[in-house]
Amino acid sequence: MTRTVRRVRRPLHGAAVGAAALLALSACSPSGPGSSAKPDASGPDRLSGEVTVFAAASLKESFTTLGERFEKEHPGTEVTFSFGGSDSLAASITGGAPADVFASASTRTMKTVTAAGAVSGPPAAFVRNKLEIATLPGNPHRVSSLEDLAAPDLKVVLCDKEVPCGAAAQKALDASRLKLTPVSYEQDVKAALTKVELKEADAALVYATDVRAAGDKVAGVEFPESAEAVNDYPIALLKDAPNAEAAEAFIALVRSAEGRRVLGGAGFLTP
Repeated sequence: MTRTVRRVRRPLHGAAVGAAALLALSACSPSGPGSSAKPDASGPDRLSGEVTVFAAASLKESFTTLGERFEKEHPGTEVTFSFGGSDSLAASITGGAPADVFASASTRTMKTVTAAGAVSGPPAAFVRNKLEIATLPGNPHRVSSLEDLAAPDLKVVLCDKEVPCGAAAQKALDASRLKLTPVSYEQDVKAALTKVELKEADAALVYATDVRAAGDKVAGVEFPESAEAVNDYPIALLKDAPNAEAAEAFIALVRSAEGRRVLGGAGFLTP
């Protein structure tokens, strides 16, 4: 399931936002992270146009924030996101869907795109993510371990095994020699989490970042087997990117100190 999000630029509000934007600007120079160069917003190299980013569903909150900051620093640009299961996004890219950037929730899915010759340059890992158990608010079933998910009266949801969160869940289950019979397999991590938020399931294996993003709609339970299933997230410029220059600048922002701050605040781990 792919979700497309198109946002309208908003004006800056206050000196604090302006200061944050200046930091992002210095970080996302086209020369890459760590560069001290600063693009001239009024010069001939001013970025403009739409940047289309295909990104794993678990990146929705963080990338939306970074997209807003990018637009503020580069008036005349618009960042459009398609969020969904990484495998579905990869299939769209290899099928010819126009996009500038691909950010996947696993190296395996990114390899599908690189093998098809759809990537310009080597992908770079920018964050990592681990699994957590999402339960109903207050954890009424007292789930405290992965083994508790095997209780016969518990409705558990998993991501489909073909998507990164499902593959990671299977690794964790294999590490604990545990077999589950979920009530459903979902096409991306947000869909799995929504089942718990709507009380259609009692628990789901999702990313820790998604549990954090859900706030008090769910409760989170950590489990040691998650260490066996940590996913690296790679990002890449696509070969036929319609707006390659702006896409490179967006990737630079994601990999910058400001990008790491936003992603780290959402619970992502350093690669």
